[in-house]
Amino acid sequence: MISFRFVVIFLFIPAFCYSQGKFDFERIEDNSFLIEEAYNQEPGVIQHISAFQILQDKTWLYTFTEEWPLQGQKHQVSVTIPVLKSGEAGIGDIALNYRYQAVLTERMAFSPRFSLLLPTGNTGKALGNGVPGYQVNLPASLILSRKIVTHYNLGATLIFSARAPDDTRSDITNINYGTSIIYLLSGNLNLMLEIAGNATRTKPVSNRVITENSLYINPGCRFAINFKSGLQIVPGLAFPIGVGEGSGNNGIFLYLSFEHPLN
Repeated sequence: MISFRFVVIFLFIPAFCYSQGKFDFERIEDNSFLIEEAYNQEPGVIQHISAFQILQDKTWLYTFTEEWPLQGQKHQVSVTIPVLKSGEAGIGDIALNYRYQAVLTERMAFSPRFSLLLPTGNTGKALGNGVPGYQVNLPASLILSRKIVTHYNLGATLIFSARAPDDTRSDITNINYGTSIIYLLSGNLNLMLEIAGNATRTKPVSNRVITENSLYINPGCRFAINFKSGLQIVPGLAFPIGVGEGSGNNGIFLYLSFEHPLN
């Protein structure tokens, strides 16, 4: 398993290597595909995000996320509704999210997020955990230059007495980590490279502990279409590549977001 020390170094050392210059320029501040960017919604602006990923093992995941600012940019609430297929297809565990914009400067942003995972998925079909879950993520964003923006994630998910399809119970701990590098070909066109991983520890009540690791390299691109009304549409495409334990389990990732003023 990748050590915690390595993850911290991997994610945050680049933050000390940015070049000097002016950082107030036009760019896409949306979401990376597998990585969370650290920018809350601006006051009066909401966003609707659809993401779809299908892998070679025939599993797929669609998520719809609705993001709303709450009394300014400091606070943001959102809901994420997943629809997935592992064996059978259906709605998974819905996430209610709160995010606090702790840091927002010309070149840096940091916005810790807490999520409550609701047991809405069918456990008999392996679509949910049957109990509430708790998730924390620490997204940070840093502009290195007028051409390169980077994002860093480190987080954890805790689920106690999760129910498996055979009705056995387990405690699940998941550590997520990753980074994305965005190259700005222009203010409205980006090339992207993400690295996203998970380390999952499952502890059944009466059996041995199971550990699983996944790591994906995800090259892609996105572009923005801006309208005079304030509407911004951002389509994106990426190609996740499984490495390590998931080697060979590659796929396609499709992204589409709509951001617009409430009025």
